[in-house]
Amino acid sequence: MDQFSSMFVLALNYATPIIIASLGGLYSERSGIVNIGLEGIMLVGAFVAASFTPLFENQLGTITPWIAIFLAMVAGGIYSLIHAYVSIDLRGNQTVSGTALNMLSVGITVYFCQIIFNQQRTQAFRNGFIKQTVPVLSKIPIVGRLFFTRIYPTFFVALAIALITWFVIAKTRFGLRLRASGEHPSAVDSMGVSVRKMRYTGVLLSGLLSGLAGGIMVLTQSTQFTVFSIHGVGFIAIAALIFGQWHPLGVLGAGFFFGFSQIFSIYSTDFKVLQNVPKEFFNMLPYVLTILAILVFSRKSVGPKAVGQPYDISKR
Repeated sequence: MDQFSSMFVLALNYATPIIIASLGGLYSERSGIVNIGLEGIMLVGAFVAASFTPLFENQLGTITPWIAIFLAMVAGGIYSLIHAYVSIDLRGNQTVSGTALNMLSVGITVYFCQIIFNQQRTQAFRNGFIKQTVPVLSKIPIVGRLFFTRIYPTFFVALAIALITWFVIAKTRFGLRLRASGEHPSAVDSMGVSVRKMRYTGVLLSGLLSGLAGGIMVLTQSTQFTVFSIHGVGFIAIAALIFGQWHPLGVLGAGFFFGFSQIFSIYSTDFKVLQNVPKEFFNMLPYVLTILAILVFSRKSVGPKAVGQPYDISKR
């Protein structure tokens, strides 16, 4: 039981950035814009958070990581506007634009690391997020040990964002318009709602959440930023979006699944049956599961009808 609870708690912590980035992708794709640039946006957010923290942690103390992830969120939002402009105003290929964002982010972050820190990584920091045990709630049988013992507070941020996203998408006028922009943009335009503004908003929200996810990831799983800090989690987030059927609660469950697959690769040697299996097999397991999830569920999944299609008002 102790081993299972340890694995479960770590899985929640590892799932946090996957869930948040995937929810960001949900806003973008629900509006009709494919955003495979989540990886690059996360990398920019991680760089900003990991750069701010060592520079200001002595002055700001324990609030440093919270300010850092806020700045990471802002940086991700700004960076995503490149994708929005190319995809919406220039009507460029959205897949190519997202790929360009991923490639550009590596060069930008290494360049600024060299300028600020005179090396291709940031300085190590001390004041990242700390695992906490929630008083009272941690005493609840079973549930307390799994959800409220030695867990990063950022997990509750991810949970809150998932619930807020569900409410916004399913229960608000804004959510209806956003979904309609990805399904029938001409119908939205005929009602006097700007498809351009809705899609810009969707991509911007995608960038904000992906930047936040990158900041959280580097401040909970690393002690400094390198270009390998994200190591494919942005693409896993895209798989979780497909696996979760573009639904906030489905994305939440898919995030847990992929988070657990990452933790299983760490704990695999603790099981006698698996001790003779090469460690490299379990290291690649999360990415293999990502590919399998896309292969299996991409055929059955039905995304927004107009996703990936530039909207031409003249063809209304």
